Amino acid sequence: MFKWKKKEKETQAYDEGAVDASLFTGKEEEVQDTKEVYTELSLHPDWHLPEEETYVYRFYNSDLPPLKPNQVSVTGFDIQKKDQNILVKAFLRNSLQRGIHFKPTSILLLDKQGQIMARKHFDLTDVGLLPGRSSRPWIFSFHQKDFINDDTNIPVNGWKLAFETQTRKHSLDLEETWEKSLDTEEIDKLEEYVSNITPPKPGEVNFLGLQVRFSDEGHLHMTLLVRNGNEEDIKLKSIPLVVEDATGKVIAKGGFKLNDLTVKAHTSKPWTFVFPKNKVNRDEVDLSRWKVYPK
Repeated sequence: MFKWKKKEKETQAYDEGAVDASLFTGKEEEVQDTKEVYTELSLHPDWHLPEEETYVYRFYNSDLPPLKPNQVSVTGFDIQKKDQNILVKAFLRNSLQRGIHFKPTSILLLDKQGQIMARKHFDLTDVGLLPGRSSRPWIFSFHQKDFINDDTNIPVNGWKLAFETQTRKHSLDLEETWEKSLDTEEIDKLEEYVSNITPPKPGEVNFLGLQVRFSDEGHLHMTLLVRNGNEEDIKLKSIPLVVEDATGKVIAKGGFKLNDLTVKAHTSKPWTFVFPKNKVNRDEVDLSRWKVYPK
């Protein structure tokens, strides 16, 4: 077993990190009573632990503060550093009468001031069905890249885990060359456009056309927003693109090497792609509407 650094106990009436269960169920639950809920230990079916380790979990679970009805929480109780990672042992808790499935979500590691130390997107579907009124132990591993300020020292006390309940704002990410080539007004317009359109879905990467034109030489110049809905930065080495005009006709297709183009988490980056004229079909092209997609 790991040698865990126990979290300093804090006196509180309820689990202060709890959130409404609708975050995961997608609907408001009818409150049948207002009594506080103490959760029973529920080990994952695939966990086969020796009795002494199960006893340790029972001990920590019995020390947890109560939940209010129709809440879920992630409550950390032990922490340790391993290499450049921080491993946090926690309970995922459910005060509903029925079982729930957790969905992929972002977990925050907070210091005693409530400031974010680390953020990571976890696939909590692996937790399985968490029965009603129960707590399930889980281990969350935060890597060095997940830390906001590259400070991976273990917090002494007052730390906590929390669900990230607010959607992070999607913003504009400009390469340095673009910042130098665009004037302030153009940058402001791009920022406003990015903030007003519907952001990509969580975990999604897509492309949104901004501008398309033919050069005097017959090349097709196309400016896109590369949109990253992930919790982490992405790097694009190469991408094959197809362009269709308003009639659905393919007017250009080809592959582009991007040399590890980086798009930061929850940002959109404009980039211009140029199809040489020998890759373009200009016969009766209608660019009143157009779309582009990878293939």
